[in-house]
Amino acid sequence: MKGKQLRLLVSGAACLLSLPACNGIFGGIYDEPTSATGSEFGFIVIDEQTRTGRIYIDATDYTEWHYVDLHAKTVTTSPVSAEAPAAWDFAVHRYDTKTNGATVWESTTEEFGSLPAPETVPDGEFVADEWTTDRITVDMSQMMDGIILYAEDYWNPCLSRWLDVDTSTMPPIYTLSGRVYLLRLTDGTFAALRLRNFMDDAAVKGYMTIDYLYPVQ
Repeated sequence: MKGKQLRLLVSGAACLLSLPACNGIFGGIYDEPTSATGSEFGFIVIDEQTRTGRIYIDATDYTEWHYVDLHAKTVTTSPVSAEAPAAWDFAVHRYDTKTNGATVWESTTEEFGSLPAPETVPDGEFVADEWTTDRITVDMSQMMDGIILYAEDYWNPCLSRWLDVDTSTMPPIYTLSGRVYLLRLTDGTFAALRLRNFMDDAAVKGYMTIDYLYPVQ
C-alpha cells in the first residue's frame, strides 16, 4: 500500500456541503449496544455457535483508523498516518471503510440468513478498494473557512454505502442502508457485515455498531 500523505483542499461552500460530519437530530431512536463480553468497545458480543457477533467502535476521532481482525476478534486503533497492523480484514474511519485486499458485494437483504451462497454471486459484482484523495477527512478545524484536510488512502465505495449522509439540507439526513455486505477476504473465506447504528444513546455521531457473520458458510 502506498505511504499515506496529507492533502489540503480548499473548495469553499461546495466543500462544506460534501461533509458527512455534522451531527443530526436523531437522539433516542436507536438502542444502546449491550456487551456480552464485558468489553465496552471492540467485539462486545461473540457467539461461536452461530458464528455471529457485534462490534462496537468509537470512531468519533477523525485522525484514527480502527482495524478489525475477524479471525482473531480484535480491533486495533492507529493514527491515519501510521502503517496498518500485520493482520486485519476491514477498517473503519468515522463512516468510511477500507479492506485488506478484500472485495465487497452489497446484498438486497437485511438478514444474514437470507444471504445467497457466496459462490453464486458473480465475480464482477464484487467491488475492490480504490485510492482516494478527498474522502478521508482528518482535520475540520478550519471548516468554516472552507479548508478541509484529507488523508490519501484506500477506501471501499461499496461497503461505505452502509450509511448515506445527505448534506443537501442542514442538519444532514443520515440513512442506514440496513443491508448486509458480503466481503470476500484474501484467504478465500467470506464475511458478512451490517451496520446497525452510527451513534450512541446520547446521539453522538461516530459510534459504530456492526453486526457480523464470520465465516459465511
